[in-house]
Amino acid sequence: MKLLIVRHGDPDYTVDSLTEKGWKEAGFLSERLARLDVKEFFVSPLGRAKDTASLTLKKMNRTAVECDWLREFNIPIRRPDVLDKDKVPWDWLPQDWTKDERFYQPDHWFENERFEEADMKKHYDYVVSQFDGLLARYGYVREGHYYRVEKANEYTLVFFCHFGLECVLLSHLMGASPMVLWQGMCAAPTSVTTVTTEERREGIASFRMNAFGDVSHLYVHDEPPAFSARFCETYANTDQRHD
Repeated sequence: MKLLIVRHGDPDYTVDSLTEKGWKEAGFLSERLARLDVKEFFVSPLGRAKDTASLTLKKMNRTAVECDWLREFNIPIRRPDVLDKDKVPWDWLPQDWTKDERFYQPDHWFENERFEEADMKKHYDYVVSQFDGLLARYGYVREGHYYRVEKANEYTLVFFCHFGLECVLLSHLMGASPMVLWQGMCAAPTSVTTVTTEERREGIASFRMNAFGDVSHLYVHDEPPAFSARFCETYANTDQRHD
C-alpha cells in the first residue's frame, strides 16, 4: 500500500486559502495526481488543504473524505524565548530545543515541560490512533512497531494536509520523535511525500519512505517552490523570512 502525504499549496493564512501562486501550484499538482490509480482521498477540514485538493478532485471527478484529525497540528505552546504569545510546536530556535535531549527520543520528547503544559502527548496520541484506525480498515493493523497484514493490497491513499501534521504521521510510521522531524525537515507547498509498505515476510509490514517533499510537478513547469515554512538561508539575506 502506498500513502501519499501532500502539503497544501502556498497559503494565504489570513483567509485560510491559497495565494495566486498556491492555486497555480495546486493545478500542476492535479496534473500529477490525476495520472494515478487512487483508491481513496482524505483531506483536512482547513480551507487551504481543501482548496488544494479541489483541483485534483474536480479533474478526476472524485470526492475526498474529510478528517478532522488531518488538520494542522498547531497546538499552542509558549516557546522559551517568547513568553507573551503562543507559538506552534515546530517553531523553536535551535539553541533552545537542542538543549533538551528528550526531544531526540521517541519515547520521551513529550516530557519537555512546555509540551507537558500543552498536553502534547494527548493530541499526538489522538492523531496517530485515528491514523492507525484508518490503516486497519485497509488491512494493516498496528502491532508494536510494525503492522500485521490482514489484507495485503497495493492501494494508493492520498492525504491532503499540512507540514506539522505530516511530521506527526511520519514520526509514528518511522518510530522517531516528531520534534526532530519538525526541526530538521521542511516540505514545500504542494510537495508529495510517498511512503510504501514492505512485506519482506508474509503478514509483517513496515512503512518505508520512498520520497520526501517531492515537487517535481513544479519543476517540469519551471515553477519554483514557494518559500513558505522556511527561514532565511543566511541571516544577512533580508529578502527571505526572518522571525
